[in-house]
Amino acid sequence: MLFRILGPTQVLLADGREIPVGGPRLRALLALLLLDAGRVVPTDRLIDGLYGEHPPGGAANALQSQVSRLRQALPAAHTVEFHPAGYRLAVDPADVDAYRFERLAEAGHRALAGRDWSRAAAALREALDLWRGPALADVTQVAGAPVQAARLDELRLAAIDDRTEAELALGEHAALVAELRELVAAHPLRERSRIQLMRALSAAGRPAEALAEFEDARRTLAEELGTDPSAALAATHLAVLRGDERPAGREKPEHGLPGQLTTFVGREEELTRVGELLGERRLITLIGPGGAGKTRVAIEAAGSLDSEVHFVELAGLAHGADVPQAVLSALGLRDAGLRAPSEPGRDSTDRLVAALAERRLLLVLDNCEHVVADAARLVARLLSACPALRVLTTSREPLGLTGEALCPISGLALPAAGVAVTDADGYAAVVLFAQRAADAAPDFAVTSANLELVLRICRTLDGLPLAIELAAARLRGLPIAELAARLDDRFRLLSMGSRSGVPRHRTLRAVVEWSWDLLDDAERRLARRFTVFAGGATLEAAERICGLPTAEFVDALTGLVDKSFVELSAGRYRMLETVRAFCAERLTEAGEADQLRRAHAAYFLELAWTADGHLRRAEQLAWLRRLDAERDNLHAALRRVTRAADAPVAAELVAALSFYWWLRGMRGEAARLAADVLDVLGPEAPPGLREEFVLCVYNASLGGFGHLPPPGSQRSLLLSLDRPPRPPRQPFLLYLSGISTGPPSRDGEDVDHLMRDLQQLIGSDVWLNALGAMGLGSARMWSGEHDRARTALTTALDGFQSIGDRWGSMITFGVLGELAAWQGDPRAASAVLDRAMALAEELGSTVDQADMLRTRGETRLRAGDLAAAQDDFARALLLAQRGGAPEFVSGARLGLAQVARSRGDLAEARRLCEAALTGGLTGWYVGEATRAEIILALEQITAAEQTATRVAPGGARPSADGA
Repeated sequence: MLFRILGPTQVLLADGREIPVGGPRLRALLALLLLDAGRVVPTDRLIDGLYGEHPPGGAANALQSQVSRLRQALPAAHTVEFHPAGYRLAVDPADVDAYRFERLAEAGHRALAGRDWSRAAAALREALDLWRGPALADVTQVAGAPVQAARLDELRLAAIDDRTEAELALGEHAALVAELRELVAAHPLRERSRIQLMRALSAAGRPAEALAEFEDARRTLAEELGTDPSAALAATHLAVLRGDERPAGREKPEHGLPGQLTTFVGREEELTRVGELLGERRLITLIGPGGAGKTRVAIEAAGSLDSEVHFVELAGLAHGADVPQAVLSALGLRDAGLRAPSEPGRDSTDRLVAALAERRLLLVLDNCEHVVADAARLVARLLSACPALRVLTTSREPLGLTGEALCPISGLALPAAGVAVTDADGYAAVVLFAQRAADAAPDFAVTSANLELVLRICRTLDGLPLAIELAAARLRGLPIAELAARLDDRFRLLSMGSRSGVPRHRTLRAVVEWSWDLLDDAERRLARRFTVFAGGATLEAAERICGLPTAEFVDALTGLVDKSFVELSAGRYRMLETVRAFCAERLTEAGEADQLRRAHAAYFLELAWTADGHLRRAEQLAWLRRLDAERDNLHAALRRVTRAADAPVAAELVAALSFYWWLRGMRGEAARLAADVLDVLGPEAPPGLREEFVLCVYNASLGGFGHLPPPGSQRSLLLSLDRPPRPPRQPFLLYLSGISTGPPSRDGEDVDHLMRDLQQLIGSDVWLNALGAMGLGSARMWSGEHDRARTALTTALDGFQSIGDRWGSMITFGVLGELAAWQGDPRAASAVLDRAMALAEELGSTVDQADMLRTRGETRLRAGDLAAAQDDFARALLLAQRGGAPEFVSGARLGLAQVARSRGDLAEARRLCEAALTGGLTGWYVGEATRAEIILALEQITAAEQTATRVAPGGARPSADGA
């Protein structure tokens, strides 16, 4: 099947027959999904694309309806799949003309850069033949389509330019003139087309017409933009005047670049940037850690230039004073040929200036880091004295000269988690590993069976090309599973590089040691201490934890960034894992590991408690993002103090992080961490850690680890946390206790008694009072006092909203939605639950989203909207599985079973119910209630099955519920 959007939107079967899709909105939805073929398209992007900046009310429901219609129009093999983040069209990208066009155009562009004119022209012609008119021609009136159409049309013009360039090089000048005239007429401000037309006319023996084109271009640019022709257009004009416009396919000048034995993988973005910089700047430095591939990028970038290039290898120099002589040797210049008899004392730098003063060339200085000061002095002198000279350097730190343009080179692109094999080959790190692995073990290929191992290897090695190549070479003697398992000892494992390589590139340890040896004492001290961080650090955290004097710290950190030991991105400092592993060995050797572990834990415990106070206020989103950024550090601190059996700090971290974990829906991970801490604490609360112990019990049990104490003892444990009573240090403990204990009896006096007991803990705190009112409203609802429940819930909502707490408002909206559903008002219930869902999505809590979706699904099921209910239950199932909430997993499966039963599919309903019962339901009351509902559903299914078997042949089939 072929999907076409380069022109009117079409779906064609293999025999060429067209499948009708529907109206403009449906074709627009299909086009938006096809633009990200095979990938999940976020719901918000689809809504924006279909409805613009001001979508109608209920846009999400309208989108669901459009998706349902599209599913009906397409064959089953190409259905629209639901995912928690959006929707995915199940289609191979290679079956989409736009995707095929971009792949072919990129292949043609690469061939053009490699001067393979015939291959470039063939690929680009094939790409352009896919076009049948303007992109997305029949959906341009829909919001979002014009932007995508403009992008594709611009790519089409670029492909036409590239194809023209290749055909000019093949000597097809005369044949191109007419087409280029049409292109210039359509795009009069596009200078590349003007240049190509002038070159074609000149090469075809029509220089007067070429000069006339220049005059027309100059006049048009002046009138339309008020600018002069670009340097490239002016240079073409001058070449035509001189009559020296050479054929584009002429052999390039000789390059003094080392030959390469392997293919070059990835780095398209970096090569593009270097190419742009070489056209604009005279000094460019590729900086990055050892093994990142700076030298190879420099060689590839320089090799694509149509100019004289000379390569100077500096790694082997013992002294910086030898840099000028190394350049002289690379240029092939002898002293005798440069030294005038009257100037016997003239030094190497002066001789280089004399030799290069009038020459137009690119000088590539490779591996400057260990002679950086001398290299910088030489480059500064040459650039000031030789105006036509350009210099490209590679170094682990900048030269530090005015006008120096930096191009960072780090690890190769890595795919996100869950990528498919068909998508993985679009990431350079995976492609490099696959190619080098096949060199070492010819039968190796990346498959669905080994993809996760390949990704683990590439990620562990930070995508560094050298490290990946060293790892791939090990496949000669190790299965890939063993290779992945042994990377914790990466320096011993990756110790067999190419015998022909320079010593610093033969082992992974040598790569990092080369950089370590260039650090001063303060930089080494900071580098080894920085390894205590997991996931990077802010400036404040690094300064406080690493313990260097302020002035020394700033200089050392700047030095580590300059020397590519530490990366700075978006305000955070980060070490590559390979560098971190090496420096961690130095930390252990220095005897500082325990000291740094304690300082790290103390800092992040303080941060967690500080943040917790803000998570129940209007600023909770900002603090959630801050904790998200530090999640790796927070969890690393907790795991370390747990392993060290530091019970007080471990328990306090669990307490401080409990509300954050809940807000982010991290039920499963929080449970595992808390269970490990309980192993350290023991079966009873240690002195002074009663509240923290209770929080560990709740966190572990609610995720399926361990068991909660009986409800009565829970209440007793909660109310005896301290004497005299006081609010718990972690107020969220009250909520955990409430949902774990379960609803009170239907006796109204019991509810009142419970609230009196808890009131002494609440005091005047607004959040706690709102929480208490929400709990009271829930209890009233369970006891059937609906009016009193609504009053309490309204009070709770007012309290939460007054302080800006989205979570409390979300939970209260959820209960109000359930109350409306119980009172037989599904429309009101759905509206309130939509507000709860919006807050859950804003908070990013997967478990709360799962809960709200499940509740909304039940409301829609009661209203008879089976399709919408199924979508809600399916999304709830995925989110609950991701969040590690077994009771919501079972609840979502139960909802899907009820939908199946309503549709008459009793076998599927039974299968889902049985799966829900084996889902690891926890012992708290939501789990027990879900278990009871599943058992009841199974009884209803059994009754329906028995009724169905009693229907006489030809008789009417009973309904799914047995009626």
